[in-house]
Amino acid sequence: MALVTVTIDGQTVQVPEGTTVLEAAQSIGIKIPALCHDPDLTPVGACRLCVVEIENMRNLPASCVTTCTDGMVIRTNTPQIREARKTILELLIANHPLDCLTCEKSGDCLLQEYCYEYGVTGDIFGGEKHSYPLEDSNPFYIRDMNKCIVCGRCIRACEEIVGRSVLDFAYRGFRTKPAPFMDTPMIDSDCVYCGSCVAVCPVGALTEKGMIGKGRRWEVQKVKTVCPYCGTGCTIDLNVKDGRVIGVTGNPEGDVNGRFLCVKGRFGYQFIHSEDRLRTPLIKRNGKFEEATWDEAINLVAAKLKETKDMYGPDSIAVLSSARCTNEENYLLSKFTRAVIGTNNIDHCARL
Repeated sequence: MALVTVTIDGQTVQVPEGTTVLEAAQSIGIKIPALCHDPDLTPVGACRLCVVEIENMRNLPASCVTTCTDGMVIRTNTPQIREARKTILELLIANHPLDCLTCEKSGDCLLQEYCYEYGVTGDIFGGEKHSYPLEDSNPFYIRDMNKCIVCGRCIRACEEIVGRSVLDFAYRGFRTKPAPFMDTPMIDSDCVYCGSCVAVCPVGALTEKGMIGKGRRWEVQKVKTVCPYCGTGCTIDLNVKDGRVIGVTGNPEGDVNGRFLCVKGRFGYQFIHSEDRLRTPLIKRNGKFEEATWDEAINLVAAKLKETKDMYGPDSIAVLSSARCTNEENYLLSKFTRAVIGTNNIDHCARL
């Protein structure tokens, strides 16, 4: 692939042809603020917060949609740029609720982070504010369109990542917002509740119901593990506070899925602390289940399998495996079924 040479804030770097200015800057550790841009989504240049100065180019182009050309000289942090970004942020929060003290996204909100960085107070522009009711008709997340900054990330995630295209921009001007067709409630739409829109939202417009009031984002410990629901092997982060799982999020470094999960992987974690969850093996004695040790349970299963095999032959036994086990565990079960029991009667719950 052909390379082009550009100079960014005095640093010369070679990048592949077709690289955007934003990507080139990030490759050498230069941070450019952006709200609508997401590395997993198509760049659209909507928020204009990532503007830069480029020699021999008029105005301040958006770096997320400007392609590097050979010999380009770029500046990312001049007084003119900072003033432009500050004005954009002031306009964004002119009708944005300033309830950061109680907002669930506080500490993990890009708008809050950039307003702090650029000294934005929200008292320059005044005017009409939205008063949309909270939409909590679906069982998994709350939509607060009063906090929406119309970046379009949720729309692109639904279309490009999930392939559902449930959301699009509705209305015009000040009333513009992401919504399903005809602005129906999410519960009446074709949404599959995977939460991909929640994962990419940079502000508090979309919030997981299960995590509300459970803890601030900086108090949560991320524990990397593998989703237990199927054989795909998605990487997930268990959000843990005080020894309890309060939510699940996708791991950005996951090779299989990145930040994106299905509805079960993201929202189906309540079984972890369920009072009905079995924590010890149970053996039926005199018609009633009683707690037993693992050795007792395994020895009983082995004895019953041997008894059945001796009496009726190995093909009288069948084994059903599970996608909720690891590949290694399923391999061992297959070997046990074929080599120890002596039958090929083994199947898998996820077999098509």
